[in-house]
Amino acid sequence: MEPGNNGAPQPQQLSRMHELAERIEQHNYSYYTLDQPTISDKEYDALYDELIQLEQETGYVMPDSPTGRVGGEIIKGFAPHRHRSPLWSLGKAQNIEDLIAWNTRIRKGIADYNTKNPDEAPLPEPTYVIELKFDGLTLNLTYEAGRLVQAATRGNGAVGEGILAQVKTIKSIPLTIPFVDGTIEVQGEGIMNLSVLEAYNKTAAEPLKNARNAAAGALRNQNPRITAERKLSAFFYNVGFADGVSFETHMEMQQFLRDNRFKVNDYATYWSTIEEVQEELDRLAAVRGGLDYLIDGAVVKLTDMRTREVLGYTDKFPRWAVAFKFESEETTTVLESVSWEVGRTGKITPVARVEAVDLAGVTVQNCTLNNMGDIERKNLKHALGTRVFIRRSNDVIPEILGKADDEQGQEIPYPDACPSCGTPLELRGAHLFCNNKLGCRPQIIGRITHFSSRDAMDIESFSIMTAEQLYEECGVRDPADLFSLQYDNLIGLERFGDRKARKLLEAIEKSKERGLAAFLFALGIPNTGKATTKMLADHFGSIAAIRVASVEELVGLPDVGGIVAESIYTYFHDPIASEAIDRMLALGVKAETEQAPTTRTDTVFSGKTVVLTGTLPTMTRDEAARKLEACGAKISGSVSKKTDFVIAGESAGSKLTKARDLGITVIEDENELKAMLGEV
Repeated sequence: MEPGNNGAPQPQQLSRMHELAERIEQHNYSYYTLDQPTISDKEYDALYDELIQLEQETGYVMPDSPTGRVGGEIIKGFAPHRHRSPLWSLGKAQNIEDLIAWNTRIRKGIADYNTKNPDEAPLPEPTYVIELKFDGLTLNLTYEAGRLVQAATRGNGAVGEGILAQVKTIKSIPLTIPFVDGTIEVQGEGIMNLSVLEAYNKTAAEPLKNARNAAAGALRNQNPRITAERKLSAFFYNVGFADGVSFETHMEMQQFLRDNRFKVNDYATYWSTIEEVQEELDRLAAVRGGLDYLIDGAVVKLTDMRTREVLGYTDKFPRWAVAFKFESEETTTVLESVSWEVGRTGKITPVARVEAVDLAGVTVQNCTLNNMGDIERKNLKHALGTRVFIRRSNDVIPEILGKADDEQGQEIPYPDACPSCGTPLELRGAHLFCNNKLGCRPQIIGRITHFSSRDAMDIESFSIMTAEQLYEECGVRDPADLFSLQYDNLIGLERFGDRKARKLLEAIEKSKERGLAAFLFALGIPNTGKATTKMLADHFGSIAAIRVASVEELVGLPDVGGIVAESIYTYFHDPIASEAIDRMLALGVKAETEQAPTTRTDTVFSGKTVVLTGTLPTMTRDEAARKLEACGAKISGSVSKKTDFVIAGESAGSKLTKARDLGITVIEDENELKAMLGEV
């Protein structure tokens, strides 16, 4: 097709451009909002490339073209935008007492109105909705006749800054919506997912300190291309202004947002009493660390819209909503020192000592620094004695995110020799390694402790203290040495009486019966975990077959790439490892494939993919996995669109959150699980 006069598209071209734009936006909605891709990346790229080609041929770009999402020219300043409806701040409840006081005011306001207006329908008893309080940048989007015409920051609540070009780069935000009968404003929060931040920082020349600043900085950056690079997302939760549409309940408003293709977070829980609200807030505070985005609290709102209208607003806040603040998971403190610890594989890991600070209810003094590359990326090489950002999620050791200011501190010294044995270190990628496997105390103790752990050889009551004592007083230098221990070796040790000595020897003897998968995991083969070692055991069936497998044969196995295959091959061809395995087999370790239970094909789990997360009350995850496999299930370690069920116990984290986001069936009651397994 040839372009029309003066570069204007011909009717056929314009029709095709509209068709392409509509199809691309529908695929964007499926992928970025619903998380349910409908075509492959290759097919999507073909549609996108065709639209770009037509725009270049005609010199015409539609106002709502998806190609505008990549970011255009640098903007000089932000134009002010007056919101059609105010964007209110929220009153804060710092604790349960504040929440109860807010609820008392609510109930009094309802009672007063009903008393003073006996001829009108009474306001109902209050019911509540809890939503997440996202920690990003508030967005206010304006749509006219179904088209996105403006996007603005909150500003002072009445006037914000226009950031339409930046917001258009967020692919989960619709450029057009089905509601075309008037003007509406919708409010939400622009965010950067933590997984996206982590991926961005791996290759960024200048890593971002945290997800909140990353989102806010991107949306207020005058270069929309930088915004696009951050791959932001957004959740929407309110219709602030609307022509010709109203809602009776909060749930109706949420459904309106979903029907108009806005991304609404799946978490919104409804409650009848403030006591139920209180319990849910406690639960939410405990699991928030498992989310893939930052929240700093929850918002409690009345569900009935008429009650909201009656109660109205103070000068600053709506009376019908309150923000319940969680304890901060981020703060700043002083980086005092960095020490280097030796792991069982010889990897040298930096551990930061910081000035003691309270964070999420815990006093923090030690923080994670992954490796030398992490120190460099976060600009921490000269940070000793300066303030740094730290973040804590759940019970994980806090992580240093970066420097809090530009102050130059003392240099963090990198070791050139092992801090334990003095062996010169080797740099592999971003990590330092001590290669003294046979003579480095922390490596040996770490290997023995791992070998004896529950998921490995399951030597009962064995601990790192036991490993240290056996190393120092019995000359244990390898896990194989455990099987040569005698009663006389143990009875003279401190804290070892007759009962403890016999109990340890019995546990070591019992461990010889552990199956091949557990034995392979116990060996601590680099770059392999429980899932990989189980797969190896199931595929090869014997330790002898695994020991002679080639790299090519290993690469052909599920989820085994070149690096993992090389690690497995190298381990079994290491003379030291081979000699240790030979010794253990000679001393009675069986390392045999467990008899596979008869797999049923007539259960609800038959042929289904199941993920286990959290802690179940009466059975371990391994026990649950075995029972599920006997019912025909395939156990997976990660949640995806192919997952059929997620079994969630106590302290379930990000896997549970992702399952809910994807609409996967979640089983949180162990009795329900037992019933489905046929045990009840």
